[in-house]
Amino acid sequence: MHHVPTLAELIPRYVTPGRRYLRLGGGLVRPEVTDRAAFLRELAEAAARITDTELGVLLDDGGWRERKTAAWFVAVTGRARFRGNLGDLLLASEGPYAGRAYCVALTSLGTEADAAHLIAYLDRYLLRPDLDYDQAEALGALLCLDEALGTGHAARFVEPDGLWWQFCAALPVGAVVPPPQEAQRFIGRMCALAGESALWLT
Repeated sequence: MHHVPTLAELIPRYVTPGRRYLRLGGGLVRPEVTDRAAFLRELAEAAARITDTELGVLLDDGGWRERKTAAWFVAVTGRARFRGNLGDLLLASEGPYAGRAYCVALTSLGTEADAAHLIAYLDRYLLRPDLDYDQAEALGALLCLDEALGTGHAARFVEPDGLWWQFCAALPVGAVVPPPQEAQRFIGRMCALAGESALWLT
């Protein structure tokens, strides 16, 4: 009988080595990081090794650490079959920390189908300033895809009275969200790191 791996087996194998789950994301672009190339190579080796079944377990059963790591594996390996899983998790928006990684993965996959998931998220969550998690990243991701695909999906969100500005105006006092272009640059840098890691795939 085929053995379905458990979360407990997969976490030490894929999520926690070298504190991988913590380092994936903005921390990788800090100037003081000296082992970026080695980290990206190890990420590629793990991404190549993990099976679709194991990835499914991380996404279906995991918390934010497991899902964040799995999304980066999808970004590095381009496994488009997980597009729907990532889109569903983004739309469920169960909490902070992993959504940014879903945005990176969808942008890395890079098609109209990926843009559709980001649009669905923005249409729902730009109306929810009380759930301020990943709106800027999703908009930044959509702007990246617009640039890559020659589309204009993000335009209606950022026009003068678009949903983005309504969302910003409704945020609690003191809440800070990055402007769309800054979020686009950030997602672009994360996708570039995923692409750099992918160069190590054998």
